[in-house]
Amino acid sequence: MSATGPLPSSTAAGAICHSDRGSQYCSADFQKTLAGYGMHSSMSRKGNCWDNAPTESLWGSLKVVRLHGRRFTTRRDAMDEIVDWLTFYNHQRLHSSLGYVSPMQFERAWLAAQNRQAA
Repeated sequence: MSATGPLPSSTAAGAICHSDRGSQYCSADFQKTLAGYGMHSSMSRKGNCWDNAPTESLWGSLKVVRLHGRRFTTRRDAMDEIVDWLTFYNHQRLHSSLGYVSPMQFERAWLAAQNRQAA
């Protein structure tokens, strides 16, 4: 997110920006910028790196698999690449921690189980 430019129009107020407890994210300027966009800050608990492990895994995979060493002609090209990766990661990539199904398959199965249990 850039403090000097607007967020994409698809970014809705109330969005959550999850980060580690780095000084740049804890700074008053960053927090003020988030508030200006109507966003909320979410950080790991102090001294508990496991809070952020799934997020760090996602970003690590994105950086290593799709972005490392790449140069993009435009910001739009970079954004399109990231959206493509996130779509793949959530809908197709099999996750060992989820029993070798995609996050979306896992969520659908969980929701179906909740609905069966409620019926």
